[in-house]
Amino acid sequence: MRILLITPPLTQLNTPYPATAYLKGLFVAQGHDVRQVDLGIEVADQVLSREFLESIGLHDQARMIEPVKRFLRGQDDTLGPRIANRSLLPEGKRFDQLDGDHLEWSFGVSGTTDKAQHLATLFVEEVADYVRERVDEHFDLVRYAEYLSNDAPSFDPLYEELQRKPSRVDMLMLKILASVVADFHPERVCITIPFPGCLYGALRCGQWLKTHTEATVELGGGFPNTEWRQMSDQRLFEFCDEVVIDGHNEAYNHCPDFSGLPLDKYLSMSEMTNPMHRLWSQGRWNKMMMAHGCYWAKCAFCDTSLDYIGNYYAPNAPTVVDRMERVMEQTGRTGFHFVDEALPPKLLGEVAEEILRRGLTLSFWGNIRFEKAYTAELCDLLAEAGMVAVSGGLEVASDRLLNLMNKGVTIDQTINACRHFRDAGIMVHTYLMYGFPTETLQESVDALETVRRMFDEGIVQSAFWHRYAMTCHSPSGLNPERYGIRRTTLEPNTFCNNEVDWEPGFDYDIDAVGAALRLATYNYMNGLGLDQPVRSWFPIRVPKPSVK
Repeated sequence: MRILLITPPLTQLNTPYPATAYLKGLFVAQGHDVRQVDLGIEVADQVLSREFLESIGLHDQARMIEPVKRFLRGQDDTLGPRIANRSLLPEGKRFDQLDGDHLEWSFGVSGTTDKAQHLATLFVEEVADYVRERVDEHFDLVRYAEYLSNDAPSFDPLYEELQRKPSRVDMLMLKILASVVADFHPERVCITIPFPGCLYGALRCGQWLKTHTEATVELGGGFPNTEWRQMSDQRLFEFCDEVVIDGHNEAYNHCPDFSGLPLDKYLSMSEMTNPMHRLWSQGRWNKMMMAHGCYWAKCAFCDTSLDYIGNYYAPNAPTVVDRMERVMEQTGRTGFHFVDEALPPKLLGEVAEEILRRGLTLSFWGNIRFEKAYTAELCDLLAEAGMVAVSGGLEVASDRLLNLMNKGVTIDQTINACRHFRDAGIMVHTYLMYGFPTETLQESVDALETVRRMFDEGIVQSAFWHRYAMTCHSPSGLNPERYGIRRTTLEPNTFCNNEVDWEPGFDYDIDAVGAALRLATYNYMNGLGLDQPVRSWFPIRVPKPSVK
């Protein structure tokens, strides 16, 4: 069977999203003829072209877009000094926000590649801003019409948009799709929808395929698996024949196959000076999974009832490293971003030993849990094998709340693990949460004080706060009374069902608290305000920290 695998616009521009690569590995092993296409990078390449920009009146930007793309693809590093000293690119509104002192603090002297990448990224983002404001309101560099898909209880707004004439960027996408279909003649088309920002593009593709081909059209991926388990609106099937839920897990027993993707088109972007965001968007990391699911799968805020989290299984270390070697041969790149829910420390250590035994030189990073298993010895081993960074959830930075949410770690364990990573030369990013049920104002202040101390000690280099959201697939959403709260959304929506409403019952301004946490932590990441009392960041009256 001829199977076409599609990643619709848009995920990220620096590296392929791995879903179709895993599916290709599975279907090729089953004897099918398989082709994969990343419409995100193909569409971006068409929009960010001299021809397109001249056609919409951006003549100065059109003159520079191809050189900038070559630079961001690593094909012409000699442009770096001219970009970095700000003598080459036309500058618009995004450049007005630049702080020269902060820029030099972040990137060092003029002429560095990182600084040039950041400035080139701002240039590309300004082009995207213009396209979105003047040509196609759906367009963005890492998402497409996401506002129609985020938290969409009803299909109506998205359905109505899909009845309209395709936009100019839509037409670029469909022209690329038509060319692939004409060349390959697929009998089955599988479209992955990992994020809300891919849904509109996926449905536009499905709409065209249902009209112009006889192929069976399937929709799957993270978004349908999370949002459509209770979907009842049958209009969706005007755009596809099947929605696949938990249907391709066998793919993760195979090595991902990135062959056929235009690896020379991806752009190494640097939107923010945050070191973890830069790592995520810079460089063409090979994305793959070490183990399926989460080996813990008990956290109250997490969608643990879903298969992709709750169904844990892992290969042995030699199999993982075999796959890494095969992917390096496919892509010519030796960097890996493991996209696991949480890398298992025992397997991680065994993989590190196998990498060293084979004498491989590579780099890798991924998400972990701050377990006591991350001893100084294990962190040294991981660094020797090539680990460069970890991200993990400290969440609420309160032992009472960590216990309530069944996180399975303590603050002291987290701090010790972070110290061991830091001492081994491994960068640490931590995810933080505020607004968890029953969280007090005192606990919010104490959490920020804990974070301040961790930055001050240098055991974390990057952090990000998000507000707790209750989902219908999480323990807190399934049994809210266990956490002293009540759901206000009880009946399923006809379209998307994930986040649900609940009565927070906080006796303080949760929005003001969230803004203060984010502002303080942004400054901490830049080495600022670390000797400032944490209470000074809050616009409301808060107690003194009680952290010992």
